[in-house]
Amino acid sequence: MSTSAWILGGVLLATLGAECAWAQSQSGATGGIYTCVDRNGRRLTADRPIAECADREQRELSPSGVTRRQIGPTLTEIERAALEAKRRQEAEERAKIVEERRRERVLVARYPDKAAHDAERAAAVQMVDEVTATAEKRLADLRAQRKGFDTEMEFYKKDPNKAPMSLRRKIAENGDSIAEQQRFIAGQDQEKRRVHARFDAELAHLRKLWDGHRVPLPSAGAGPEEAAASR
Repeated sequence: MSTSAWILGGVLLATLGAECAWAQSQSGATGGIYTCVDRNGRRLTADRPIAECADREQRELSPSGVTRRQIGPTLTEIERAALEAKRRQEAEERAKIVEERRRERVLVARYPDKAAHDAERAAAVQMVDEVTATAEKRLADLRAQRKGFDTEMEFYKKDPNKAPMSLRRKIAENGDSIAEQQRFIAGQDQEKRRVHARFDAELAHLRKLWDGHRVPLPSAGAGPEEAAASR
Protein backbone atom coordinates (compact mmCIF):
# COMPACT_ATOMS: atom_id res chain seq x y z
CA MET A 1 0.00 0.00 0.00
CA SER A 2 1.33 3.41 -0.88
CA THR A 3 2.17 6.13 1.58
CA SER A 4 -0.74 8.25 0.35
CA ALA A 5 -3.16 5.39 0.96
CA TRP A 6 -1.89 5.00 4.52
CA ILE A 7 -2.32 8.72 5.10
CA LEU A 8 -5.86 8.65 3.65
CA GLY A 9 -6.80 5.69 5.82
CA GLY A 10 -5.51 7.45 8.94
CA VAL A 11 -7.52 10.54 8.14
CA LEU A 12 -10.69 8.47 7.68
CA LEU A 13 -10.15 6.64 10.97
CA ALA A 14 -9.55 9.88 12.80
CA THR A 15 -12.68 11.37 11.26
CA LEU A 16 -14.80 8.36 12.22
CA GLY A 17 -13.43 8.45 15.76
CA ALA A 18 -14.23 12.10 16.10
CA GLU A 19 -17.76 11.54 14.78
CA CYS A 20 -18.35 8.70 17.26
CA ALA A 21 -17.09 10.81 20.12
CA TRP A 22 -19.30 13.71 19.02
CA ALA A 23 -22.34 11.39 18.74
CA GLN A 24 -21.71 10.05 22.24
CA SER A 25 -21.34 13.55 23.65
CA GLN A 26 -24.51 14.67 21.90
CA SER A 27 -26.37 11.63 23.16
CA GLY A 28 -25.28 12.40 26.72
CA ALA A 29 -26.14 16.07 26.30
CA THR A 30 -29.68 15.24 25.19
CA GLY A 31 -30.32 12.88 28.10
CA GLY A 32 -29.05 9.53 26.85
CA ILE A 33 -30.88 6.61 25.31
CA TYR A 34 -34.42 5.60 26.18
CA THR A 35 -35.64 2.01 26.04
CA CYS A 36 -38.82 0.17 26.92
CA VAL A 37 -41.07 -2.74 25.98
CA ASP A 38 -44.37 -1.58 24.50
CA ARG A 39 -47.80 -3.14 24.97
CA ASN A 40 -47.12 -5.50 22.06
CA GLY A 41 -43.94 -6.84 23.62
CA ARG A 42 -41.58 -4.99 21.28
CA ARG A 43 -38.40 -3.53 22.74
CA LEU A 44 -38.03 0.04 21.52
CA THR A 45 -35.04 2.37 21.71
CA ALA A 46 -34.82 6.11 21.02
CA ASP A 47 -32.86 9.20 21.93
CA ARG A 48 -35.87 10.76 23.66
CA PRO A 49 -38.83 9.53 25.75
CA ILE A 50 -40.79 7.00 23.72
CA ALA A 51 -44.41 7.95 23.02
CA GLU A 52 -45.46 4.30 22.53
CA CYS A 53 -44.44 3.63 26.17
CA ALA A 54 -46.16 6.62 27.74
CA ASP A 55 -48.38 4.20 29.66
CA ARG A 56 -45.54 2.13 31.10
CA GLU A 57 -42.08 2.39 32.62
CA GLN A 58 -39.07 3.42 30.53
CA ARG A 59 -35.35 3.36 31.25
CA GLU A 60 -32.88 6.09 30.42
CA LEU A 61 -29.43 4.67 29.59
CA SER A 62 -26.08 6.39 29.38
CA PRO A 63 -24.13 6.01 26.10
CA SER A 64 -22.23 3.15 27.77
CA GLY A 65 -25.51 1.31 28.46
CA VAL A 66 -25.70 1.98 32.22
CA THR A 67 -29.20 2.77 33.55
CA ARG A 68 -29.37 6.38 34.62
CA ARG A 69 -32.94 6.37 35.85
CA GLN A 70 -36.33 4.75 35.50
CA ILE A 71 -39.19 6.90 34.27
CA GLY A 72 -42.72 6.08 35.38
CA PRO A 73 -45.73 6.15 33.07
CA THR A 74 -46.77 9.59 31.83
CA LEU A 75 -49.90 10.60 33.75
CA THR A 76 -53.07 11.94 32.21
CA GLU A 77 -54.59 15.21 33.44
CA ILE A 78 -57.08 13.27 35.57
CA GLU A 79 -54.35 11.03 36.97
CA ARG A 80 -52.17 14.02 37.80
CA ALA A 81 -55.10 15.70 39.58
CA ALA A 82 -55.79 12.51 41.54
CA LEU A 83 -52.13 12.20 42.52
CA GLU A 84 -52.01 15.83 43.60
CA ALA A 85 -55.18 15.37 45.66
CA LYS A 86 -53.66 12.31 47.31
CA ARG A 87 -50.50 14.21 48.15
CA ARG A 88 -52.52 17.08 49.63
CA GLN A 89 -54.50 14.62 51.73
CA GLU A 90 -51.29 13.00 52.96
CA ALA A 91 -49.87 16.42 53.84
CA GLU A 92 -53.05 17.35 55.69
CA GLU A 93 -52.98 14.07 57.61
CA ARG A 94 -49.38 14.66 58.63
CA ALA A 95 -50.16 18.27 59.61
CA LYS A 96 -53.09 17.11 61.76
CA ILE A 97 -50.90 14.61 63.58
CA VAL A 98 -48.15 17.18 64.10
CA GLU A 99 -50.71 19.64 65.51
CA GLU A 100 -52.20 16.92 67.72
CA ARG A 101 -48.75 16.10 69.12
CA ARG A 102 -48.13 19.81 69.76
CA ARG A 103 -51.40 20.08 71.67
CA GLU A 104 -50.54 16.99 73.67
CA ARG A 105 -47.21 18.49 74.71
CA VAL A 106 -48.95 21.71 75.76
CA LEU A 107 -51.60 19.74 77.67
CA VAL A 108 -49.05 17.67 79.59
CA ALA A 109 -47.00 20.78 80.36
CA ARG A 110 -50.13 22.45 81.74
CA TYR A 111 -51.29 19.41 83.69
CA PRO A 112 -48.24 17.36 84.74
CA ASP A 113 -50.39 15.27 87.13
CA LYS A 114 -53.98 14.68 88.25
CA ALA A 115 -53.70 17.13 91.15
CA ALA A 116 -53.00 19.99 88.74
CA HIS A 117 -55.95 18.94 86.58
CA ASP A 118 -58.29 18.65 89.59
CA ALA A 119 -57.29 22.14 90.74
CA GLU A 120 -58.11 23.56 87.31
CA ARG A 121 -61.48 21.77 87.32
CA ALA A 122 -62.31 23.12 90.77
CA ALA A 123 -61.44 26.66 89.67
CA ALA A 124 -63.64 26.39 86.57
CA VAL A 125 -66.59 25.02 88.57
CA GLN A 126 -66.15 27.71 91.23
CA MET A 127 -66.33 30.40 88.55
CA VAL A 128 -69.67 29.00 87.34
CA ASP A 129 -70.93 28.76 90.93
CA GLU A 130 -70.03 32.39 91.57
CA VAL A 131 -71.92 33.55 88.50
CA THR A 132 -74.88 31.40 89.52
CA ALA A 133 -74.81 32.79 93.08
CA THR A 134 -74.94 36.35 91.69
CA ALA A 135 -77.92 35.43 89.51
CA GLU A 136 -79.70 33.75 92.45
CA LYS A 137 -79.21 36.86 94.59
CA ARG A 138 -80.68 38.96 91.80
CA LEU A 139 -83.59 36.54 91.56
CA ALA A 140 -84.21 36.82 95.31
CA ASP A 141 -84.24 40.62 95.06
CA LEU A 142 -86.74 40.45 92.19
CA ARG A 143 -89.02 38.14 94.18
CA ALA A 144 -88.86 40.49 97.20
CA GLN A 145 -89.71 43.35 94.87
CA ARG A 146 -92.64 41.37 93.56
CA LYS A 147 -94.00 40.91 97.08
CA GLY A 148 -94.04 44.69 97.47
CA PHE A 149 -95.96 45.05 94.22
CA ASP A 150 -98.42 42.35 95.32
CA THR A 151 -98.99 44.24 98.58
CA GLU A 152 -99.87 47.37 96.60
CA MET A 153 -102.23 45.35 94.41
CA GLU A 154 -104.20 44.32 97.53
CA PHE A 155 -105.88 47.72 97.36
CA TYR A 156 -107.23 46.79 93.92
CA LYS A 157 -108.10 43.21 94.71
CA LYS A 158 -111.77 43.64 93.83
CA ASP A 159 -111.03 45.33 90.51
CA PRO A 160 -107.36 44.94 89.36
CA ASN A 161 -108.14 47.05 86.28
CA LYS A 162 -108.31 50.09 88.55
CA ALA A 163 -104.65 49.66 89.51
CA PRO A 164 -102.39 52.40 88.16
CA MET A 165 -100.79 51.65 84.80
CA SER A 166 -97.33 52.30 86.27
CA LEU A 167 -97.87 49.61 88.91
CA ARG A 168 -99.10 47.10 86.37
CA ARG A 169 -96.12 47.88 84.14
CA LYS A 170 -93.71 47.32 87.04
CA ILE A 171 -95.33 43.97 87.80
CA ALA A 172 -95.01 42.89 84.14
CA GLU A 173 -91.37 43.98 83.96
CA ASN A 174 -90.67 42.21 87.23
CA GLY A 175 -92.20 39.00 85.88
CA ASP A 176 -90.06 39.20 82.74
CA SER A 177 -86.91 39.78 84.81
CA ILE A 178 -87.68 36.82 87.07
CA ALA A 179 -88.21 34.55 84.06
CA GLU A 180 -84.95 35.78 82.50
CA GLN A 181 -82.96 35.10 85.68
CA GLN A 182 -84.48 31.63 85.98
CA ARG A 183 -83.43 30.84 82.41
CA PHE A 184 -79.94 32.15 83.09
CA ILE A 185 -79.58 30.03 86.24
CA ALA A 186 -80.73 26.95 84.31
CA GLY A 187 -78.14 27.76 81.65
CA GLN A 188 -75.42 27.98 84.29
CA ASP A 189 -76.43 24.56 85.58
CA GLN A 190 -75.95 23.18 82.05
CA GLU A 191 -72.63 25.01 81.82
CA LYS A 192 -71.42 23.28 84.98
CA ARG A 193 -72.31 19.90 83.48
CA ARG A 194 -70.39 20.86 80.31
CA VAL A 195 -67.36 21.84 82.39
CA HIS A 196 -67.36 18.47 84.15
CA ALA A 197 -67.82 16.61 80.85
CA ARG A 198 -64.90 18.50 79.27
CA PHE A 199 -62.61 17.83 82.21
CA ASP A 200 -63.66 14.17 82.31
CA ALA A 201 -62.79 13.69 78.63
CA GLU A 202 -59.56 15.64 79.07
CA LEU A 203 -58.60 13.54 82.08
CA ALA A 204 -59.14 10.29 80.15
CA HIS A 205 -56.81 11.58 77.42
CA LEU A 206 -54.27 12.81 79.94
CA ARG A 207 -54.10 9.42 81.64
CA LYS A 208 -52.88 7.92 78.36
CA LEU A 209 -50.31 10.68 77.92
CA TRP A 210 -49.11 10.34 81.51
CA ASP A 211 -48.69 6.61 80.93
CA GLY A 212 -46.55 7.37 77.87
CA HIS A 213 -49.01 6.06 75.27
CA ARG A 214 -47.81 8.15 72.36
CA VAL A 215 -48.81 7.55 68.72
CA PRO A 216 -45.72 7.55 66.45
CA LEU A 217 -45.59 10.34 63.88
CA PRO A 218 -45.65 8.93 60.32
CA SER A 219 -42.74 9.66 58.03
CA ALA A 220 -43.01 12.28 55.29
CA GLY A 221 -43.44 9.56 52.67
CA ALA A 222 -46.22 7.71 54.46
CA GLY A 223 -49.57 7.65 52.70
CA PRO A 224 -52.99 8.25 54.30
CA GLU A 225 -53.46 4.52 54.84
CA GLU A 226 -50.24 4.28 56.85
CA ALA A 227 -51.09 7.46 58.76
CA ALA A 228 -54.54 6.10 59.63
CA ALA A 229 -53.08 2.74 60.62
CA SER A 230 -50.55 4.39 62.93
CA ARG A 231 -53.44 5.92 64.85
